[in-house]
Amino acid sequence: MKIGFFDSGLGGLTVMKAVSQLLPSYDYSFYGDTLHVPYGDKTEEEIYELTKAGVEHLFEEDCILVIIACNTASAETLRKLQDTFLVDEYPDRKILGVIIPMVEEVVACHAKRALLIATTRTVNSQKYEREFEKVKNAPELFSLATPTLAPLIEAGKIEEALAVVYPIIDELLEKGGESLILGCTHYALLREGIVDRYKEQLMVFSQDQIIPQKIYHYLEAHPEIKNLLTQVGTRNIHLTKHTHAYDQLLSSLLGGHFIGE
Repeated sequence: MKIGFFDSGLGGLTVMKAVSQLLPSYDYSFYGDTLHVPYGDKTEEEIYELTKAGVEHLFEEDCILVIIACNTASAETLRKLQDTFLVDEYPDRKILGVIIPMVEEVVACHAKRALLIATTRTVNSQKYEREFEKVKNAPELFSLATPTLAPLIEAGKIEEALAVVYPIIDELLEKGGESLILGCTHYALLREGIVDRYKEQLMVFSQDQIIPQKIYHYLEAHPEIKNLLTQVGTRNIHLTKHTHAYDQLLSSLLGGHFIGE
């Protein structure tokens, strides 16, 4: 059986790539709903139905564990999928999200004043705020919707996306902030440029750096799942819509076998 990754677009491949580098022997499948990207401007019901369809596809591809590598879907639909869909349809499978691991890491690193940038839907859900309220020593959190970033990144326009982010970070630093939370897996592709520019001035939290260790520890704590995982080293990628513009990005993110639309 495999580990599956779901995202509204290609951003979740950054997480799958990082996990597969840490745990290279396992078999992985990725489902990117590129036909409907971005999810940030959709209703809660639309996000639930689209996410459920993607998770079902991954389960049918023999995934026993699926990571919702999409902050918008993690914020809006994860709990509903876990509490109803899994219980009723796939009681032997597991679904995990990416928001709580991010919150845990930010707190562990003793961030004091943090800015979350994310899709409009993730920001409006206030999921990060609610999770930070549950823990001690949480940072002072500011949130900003950045709806233009995911489409730019999907189009491979990394420099244009960074040009949007840099003034936001400059303002954060001017106001005494020291931490940036990249609240969308697409934004992981901006991390290197941000770190190169700001260096020790800024702590940058990106899920491609956080999730791999979390998955490792989860599997160690759940041998009933770990022992069912096959270890052939396959990487399958399924996109609901493929364009030639994606080819370079796919190649740079993860080598693998592309499976249809």
